Amino acid sequence: MPQRDSTSRHVRRTLVGTVTSDRMKNTITVLVERTFRHPKYGKFVRENKRYHAHDEREEAGVGDRVEIMATRPISRLKRWRLVRVVEAAPERGFEVADAGAEARGAGETGPESAAHEPAGEEARP
Repeated sequence: MPQRDSTSRHVRRTLVGTVTSDRMKNTITVLVERTFRHPKYGKFVRENKRYHAHDEREEAGVGDRVEIMATRPISRLKRWRLVRVVEAAPERGFEVADAGAEARGAGETGPESAAHEPAGEEARP
């Protein structure tokens, strides 16, 4: 019997989209936009589809660009899971960037880590 190594797994389908809802527990709704050429007329057509994805740590928020991966059925609608947050929404600020840096142990990455000036010697306009 051939032996399987743990590093090889089936390549699963991944999609990148925008989170439109995060109100459900451990679930996000992701809008994926697909562009393709119309077979008869040749015009480029945009098609949108919504997917329900499992977000175990509830790290994604509305407006974030996320990557989702196909997985076994988790519930009636969920067949996808969150892989990573590609880009945080501008409204969320440094929240996602800071969480990722802390997990990697990279240190401070917020505005506080910028050039520190001694107290009392502030730049005046």
